[in-house]
Amino acid sequence: MFKLTSLNLNGIRSAATKGVEAWLEQHAPDCICVQEIKAQMPDIEGRFEILAGMRGHFHLATAKKGYSGVGIYTRHEPSEVIAGYGSPEFDEEGRYLETRFDTPSRKFSVISCYFPSGSSGPERQEAKYRFLAEFYPVLHRLKAEREFVLCGDVNVAHQEIDLKNWKSNQKNSGFLPEERAWVTKVIDELNLVDVYRRLHPEATGESYTWWSNRGQAYAKNVGWRLDYHLATPAIAEAARTAAIYKDQKFSDHAPITIDYAMRVV
Repeated sequence: MFKLTSLNLNGIRSAATKGVEAWLEQHAPDCICVQEIKAQMPDIEGRFEILAGMRGHFHLATAKKGYSGVGIYTRHEPSEVIAGYGSPEFDEEGRYLETRFDTPSRKFSVISCYFPSGSSGPERQEAKYRFLAEFYPVLHRLKAEREFVLCGDVNVAHQEIDLKNWKSNQKNSGFLPEERAWVTKVIDELNLVDVYRRLHPEATGESYTWWSNRGQAYAKNVGWRLDYHLATPAIAEAARTAAIYKDQKFSDHAPITIDYAMRVV
């Protein structure tokens, strides 16, 4: 079994003070994809290279300090690590990290990805649209070459059941028609699988992975499902169980874990 977790940390140093390392020790995934590390290498070195016995690999933002950044902690040594997907605009924001676990019989990647948010205003929403437009062909090329699972904060709630107040959010970033259509296209045309939704097709409130810090959103479970495992069909077929952990709060996101009946190496 390959136990794969994804978590937007909202700052690795912040999540560490809230007990994420102890939870990982107990939870014992084979691999965790993290997003929004909000740190530079001097902050990582000597403290966060290894978490719960897993070695970390990182793609950190060079454009702004304390911003974005993704990582993958894994118990298995990758055959190759690829930071960035070749974007002049978005690679400097630290949004894509791919670890490859290739064997003579299979090419397989685990990807940690942090999609831009457009909630801060029209300029970032346009950047989000540019990211979606250039990232689709990246996934298309990758799917033609290898099996993979992309874990991360996609910053889009795909369907009405993926957020509490869908009616009042139809004109808000994260639930705009163009964003939702992109996810539909990835699923219907690219034939990637939303693994959690495959395992839990009817889940509503229990499927949320993010809550606003405003009001009593967490206490009242006024949430959104923004964090995904998007997998090629053969990998998705191996998925057995999915769980979103909410007993402790390490971030404004909750970790999502899926068990895959497969060996990585």
